[in-house]
Amino acid sequence: MSDEGTPTTATRPVTRSEGDGVRREASARGSRTGGSLQTDGRPAKVSIDDRLEQARAGLDRVTAEEAYAAARAGDALLVDTRYAALRDRDGLIPGALVVERNELEWRLDPQGSHRAAEATGHDLRVVVVCNEGYASSLAAESLRGLGLHRATDLIGGFQAWKAARLPVTEPEVRPRTAN
Repeated sequence: MSDEGTPTTATRPVTRSEGDGVRREASARGSRTGGSLQTDGRPAKVSIDDRLEQARAGLDRVTAEEAYAAARAGDALLVDTRYAALRDRDGLIPGALVVERNELEWRLDPQGSHRAAEATGHDLRVVVVCNEGYASSLAAESLRGLGLHRATDLIGGFQAWKAARLPVTEPEVRPRTAN
């Protein structure tokens, strides 16, 4: 119980509101902005650097070599969210599923009506790959919010993969996409 007598959970206070049953209010770790509520009820302002740090705190991020080994062993699905111009310029990770960032949650939600065939369950280990390892951290955290509790990202993104001299398919090869 809070000081005001409101029941609480470990992470979020629970309040009752007319007509909508139980409503959970955002907390510092639970809101999409990563911040607490201001006194007027709006989300607190947070910098993108702070937001990124918060997202990464909940991830078990992997190196390029670890991602490669996990994918080869069938223990992880690599998901390339880089936009087409970067894929065309730099190439593809062989076997990675290409999903545009704006479709990621729709395609990987195992309960979603638009899910990819690879979205087999909430235990799926997904390694999100962006170009440099920034957007992928936020994307992996978003997937965790959908219940994909093993979602993570590649430290350094595709550029780290390439620097580690791991396999890259030349750009003219069509990617495997989520249909």
